[in-house]
Amino acid sequence: MITSRKRRRTVAARLRSGVLELLVPASMTHAERDHWAEVMSRRLQRRAERSRPSDERLLERARRLNLRHFGGKLRWTSIGFSDMERLWGSCTFTDGAIRIARRAALLPEWVLDYLLVHELAHLLHSDHGPAFHELENRYPLTERAKGYLLALDAMT
Repeated sequence: MITSRKRRRTVAARLRSGVLELLVPASMTHAERDHWAEVMSRRLQRRAERSRPSDERLLERARRLNLRHFGGKLRWTSIGFSDMERLWGSCTFTDGAIRIARRAALLPEWVLDYLLVHELAHLLHSDHGPAFHELENRYPLTERAKGYLLALDAMT
């Protein structure tokens, strides 16, 4: 824990060599410091978990999205992260294998959810026709996520 007389209200945290370093105002009480250490530790842990690609995490997200947007009717044979450089995701329509680019694990969760909904919709429609788009648009942040991905792709 590093205290600073210049720091007035804000709290910052970072990992340095695997150790949580907390920057706090010198005027902060020990109880407040303990509280913020716990809060910031959880935040950093969640951020680390989000950035670590996990096929189990992806599977659980797909199950939730299947229930919410497809009534739990979709079935797939496998789902997981894969090394893809050009695509964000793929679905093999004939055997139900869904792959999401490993780099997508670093995206905001709502964008990752869009990618999953997009690939889940391919389980019913192999093309990008009107029926496919009707399914894809069940996810309320579809247009926003598409814009996010287009902006990312334009920067590379």
